[in-house]
Parts: sequence; structure tokens; C-alpha cells
Amino acid sequence: MDDFIAARSQMAMSLGFHIIFACIGMVMPFFMAISHFIYLRTDNKVYRGLTKAWSKGVAIFFATGAVSGTMLSFELGLLWPTFMEHAGPIFGMPFSLEGTAFFIEAIALGFYLYGWDRLKPWFHWTTGVIVGLSGLASGILVVAANAWMNSPRGFDFVDGQYMNIDPIQAMFNDAWFSQALHMTLAAFVATGFAVSGIHALMILKRKNVVFHTAAFRISALSACLAAVLQPISGDISARDVASRQPAKLAAMEAHFETQANAPLIIGGIPDETGETVNYAIRLPGMLSLLVHGDTTTPVTGLKDIPKENWPPIAITHYAFQVMVTIGVSLVLLALLYFIALVKRKPWLESNWLLRLFIIATPLGYIAIEAGWVVTEVGRQPWIIHGVMRTADAVTPMPGIVYSFYLFTAVFVSLSGIVAFLLYRQIKMVGKLYDVTDPAYQRVD
Repeated sequence: MDDFIAARSQMAMSLGFHIIFACIGMVMPFFMAISHFIYLRTDNKVYRGLTKAWSKGVAIFFATGAVSGTMLSFELGLLWPTFMEHAGPIFGMPFSLEGTAFFIEAIALGFYLYGWDRLKPWFHWTTGVIVGLSGLASGILVVAANAWMNSPRGFDFVDGQYMNIDPIQAMFNDAWFSQALHMTLAAFVATGFAVSGIHALMILKRKNVVFHTAAFRISALSACLAAVLQPISGDISARDVASRQPAKLAAMEAHFETQANAPLIIGGIPDETGETVNYAIRLPGMLSLLVHGDTTTPVTGLKDIPKENWPPIAITHYAFQVMVTIGVSLVLLALLYFIALVKRKPWLESNWLLRLFIIATPLGYIAIEAGWVVTEVGRQPWIIHGVMRTADAVTPMPGIVYSFYLFTAVFVSLSGIVAFLLYRQIKMVGKLYDVTDPAYQRVD
């Protein structure tokens, strides 16, 4: 493994772990606030216990997200100094604002965790809402910085120099809205199905059923609402990519020939040497229709793009297929759940529906990881699309492979600790949080 591959691998590994922590940190405060709101309106002590249980999870992921995010900040400077030297002054604003949102979140979380029976009830609830809003803002601001890498704006590039820098235009670049919308919904889908799947498992095991049923209803409904909206954001994102990054779209679809009535390719094995896709299902005209709204406008193929600017086609295509397949599966599960809510209420207590949610537990996060592979690998060979190549931005410092091993060990250890803490939280539900359990002991 040379230093360039090691640097890319380290960033991919770090982002792969951090995105999970970040998504949970963005979404769980809203679940916590919904449960708290229900408690304040109904005085149902089950929701008080659920809120307190979820708040402990929020605290765990806030800490791990802070650690992994700080590590990523160091990695940007350590691994990509040329990129940071030139790009830092341009897109530094969303990072600085993200820091402000992070501090607001930390302060609000402190008030929330220690405010039980000390603050006025609705003010206490408001601090929880602020935790969620500031966490969501942090995520959107970081995505805005990544969107700038896909759609660089806010500067003039003249003779190798970055002139006339406008950080506002850079932050609100052409890609930020579609990426932020898609990522926000993805976070709610993934976290909602993961949380509802865990609580569904506990219901199926007949452990603290009342408590876990309340948790399941909040998380499942949130996940399903986000899931049915996600295809809309995906369509917006795909059209945006088609207009700005035709090479990425062509790699996503393994689309080699520029043509009107371009087919949508499902599955298949790309053959880069033969410039074709084997064993694929082709839906005539659907790619043109999805991208342009008609079947007559041509879709740019890879053959009309210089080969030195091609992304890794197979990785991008497979990741895109995984993301879409999981997304469609979760939409179908969401529609099934809505049918159960409206017309088939006995299904809500059926074991088969709970098992479907248990199966879906990891799927949202797998889709998120696949989506980030599409976003990042599909942009290659550019670190700043059309401006700076990734190979030109990497550090000249030797021995990056050892840094890769070290950071991998840290992230794996951090994940193991988080898993252990969450396992303890689940095991202690009856004693600490569920007032309907005979073993319950109020400790606050």
C-alpha cells in the first residue's frame, strides 16, 4: 500500500465510522424531544423513562461524534495539506459555523441532561429541541463543505491562483441543497429503522413491552415518513449530478454510450475494457426520462469523457445499486407500515412485521455508506471537481500507512466501546427507565 492509497483509505475509514455517529447524533435528539413532548402533554411516566433513556444515548453519541469529528479535522491537515492550503480560506466558513453549532449543542445538552426537575418543564424541553436543531445544523454545514468539493464556487481560478474569494457563495454552492436534503432524510431513515429494529427485537423477546412499544412507534413512524420522501430527494440529487458531474452519473449507471432514449441499468457487471455492462436489466428510455424529464435528450456517456477523468466505474456502480436497492426496500416496508396503521391495525402486533423491522435495522446505514462511496469515489480523480486532483493534494510525508493502521485501531476501539455502552443501556431498561417493570428503581 503506497502513501496515496493509504491516505485515501484512512479518510474513507474515518468518514465511514464518523458518518454513523453523526447521523445518530443528528436524529436521536429529535426522537428524545418527541418522547418528552408526549410526556409533558400526557404525564405518562413511560415516556419520561423513554426520554431519559434516549437522552443517555444522545450523550454517548455526542461524545463519540465529537471525538471522531475532531480526528477528521486533524486528518484533513495531516493527509491533504495542499488541499487545505488552497481550499481552506474558501470553504472555511461552514466549518467555523459548524463549530459554533457544536458549542451550542454542547451547552444545550448540558442543560438538558441536568435539568430534570430543576428547570421549568417546557424550558427544559426547549433545550432538548435546541440540541436537535444545532446537531442538524452541524450536519448540514459539513455537507455544505463537501458539496463545495463537488460543485466549487465562490472564487476565480486564474493562473493557478484562487482569486476573488466569496465564502457565502462557496457555502451556498449549487450542490449544497440537494446533498443536504438527501443526507438529512437518509439520517432519519437509517437511524429510525435502526432504533425501531432494536426496540422491535425487545418486543419480540417480550421484554419491557410497554416501554419498547412506545419507542418503536416514535422511531418507526419517523423512519417511514423519511423513507417515502427519500426517493424525491434522490431524484433531485441525480438531476443535479447529471448537470454538474456527468462522469459521476455515467459511472453510477455504468453508462458508456452517449445516446437519447438512454436505458436505466439495473444490476450488471461493468466491463471497463470492453466498455459495456454484462448481465444487466435495461429499461429503455428510463435514464433519459429520470435525468431530463423526456426520452429525447441525450445522456452523456463515459466514451465522451477523457479516460483520465473517469471515476472507478465498478465501485461507483455497485455502491449506487446497493443504495438504490436498499432505499426501495425500505420504502416498501414504510408503505406496509402505513397500511398497517390505517387499514390493518392487527398487523402492528404481528411478529412478522416486527421481524421485518429487525431485518431492516442495519440497512439504512449500509445505504448511507454506499451513498458516500458514490459521492466520494464518483468524484475521483478530483478532490475539488475540475480544479484540483486528489493525487496533487496528498501529503508528501512518508509512512502514512502506519497512520492508517493507528486511526483504524482507534475507530474500531471507539465503536466497540459505544456498542458496549448501548448494550448496557438496553440491559438496564427495566431497572432504570421502565416504570411498569417491577424491578424499576428511580435513581434521579
